[in-house]
Amino acid sequence: MKYLDEFNDPQLARRLLDEIRATVTRPWALMEVCGGQTHSIIRHGIDQLLPEEVELIHGPGCPVCVTPLECIDKALEIAARPDVIFCSFGDMLRVPGTDRDLFRVKGAGGDVRVVYSPLDALQLARRHPDRQVVFFAIGFETTAPANAMAVHQAKRLGLANFTLLVSHVRVPPAIEAIMTAPACRVQGFLAAGHVCSVMGMAEYPELAERHRVPVVVTGFEPLDILEGIRRTVGQLERGEHRVENAYARAVRADGNPAAIRMIEEVFEVTDRNWRGIGRIPGSGWRLSEAYRDFDAEHRFDVTGIRTEEPAECRAGEVLQGLIKPTDCAAFGTTCTPRTPLGATMVSSEGACAAYYLYRRMSEPALPREEMNPVG
Repeated sequence: MKYLDEFNDPQLARRLLDEIRATVTRPWALMEVCGGQTHSIIRHGIDQLLPEEVELIHGPGCPVCVTPLECIDKALEIAARPDVIFCSFGDMLRVPGTDRDLFRVKGAGGDVRVVYSPLDALQLARRHPDRQVVFFAIGFETTAPANAMAVHQAKRLGLANFTLLVSHVRVPPAIEAIMTAPACRVQGFLAAGHVCSVMGMAEYPELAERHRVPVVVTGFEPLDILEGIRRTVGQLERGEHRVENAYARAVRADGNPAAIRMIEEVFEVTDRNWRGIGRIPGSGWRLSEAYRDFDAEHRFDVTGIRTEEPAECRAGEVLQGLIKPTDCAAFGTTCTPRTPLGATMVSSEGACAAYYLYRRMSEPALPREEMNPVG
């Protein structure tokens, strides 16, 4: 398969669905880790096409959504300073802090700019030596190499006015936290293909063995996801718990060695708070001692931050897979993309945003026999 359309073929989708139906004999609960996979699942109605025995649980795989509220509030405080050019990807601008967001900071006169790469922010620092340029470096392992390269280049160029506000998180410790939570129902994982394209699969066999859950590395198109589900259900039915690569066109077992070397040079592992979830040991990266001068938290003395989540927002439960967005009373009423209570409603990978965008306002929708796969 060479072209995108081939991963949306309705006939192949029906064949995969038939194989899943023929295989499953009992209820299974699978978690797709990545928010991009969640959007694809909801957009194409994959969860509603599956046999009733197969339940998909949406995981915390949205880096915007899990960026801790304290870090958002620090970003807002730094961005409001007159000597700062604050750079971010566009999906961070509407993420609510305790009492405002980056759009409001921009509207009040803050120099907040949307960039498409941390290297764009680096160029701004070179063009504006009299200003402090801060890039909001969030994301899973996927965005870490580019952020690491930007800092590496800044040090090489001797740029004293460039820093990162870092909130990087790592997937394997999150899976560990999910599996050890008392309310966990997850029996198998669809692992994020783009994360594994960077980091490889070395950290997953131990997780699969310790928790006796299959982990299948999966892509993002409808047929990718259905194939990942087919393999995961097959393992569960056979009593297996292995790591499989169902995204071989993009993922190698050892990942991208050059990217890994860059990450290991610039970052070091640290504990990290996840918004709506809490502190997960070893689940984040921060700048290493050699690059500490480029850490915005060290350069800007931001103290006295007091955070407060809206009481009616249940985004944390959504991120943990404990509820669906439609189980929250605020969903689609007091919480919309224009008036978000939590990041899951405004992020391009948030589960609440997916449900709202594709008009999944209640469950269930159409009877399964009336739906067309992929379509």
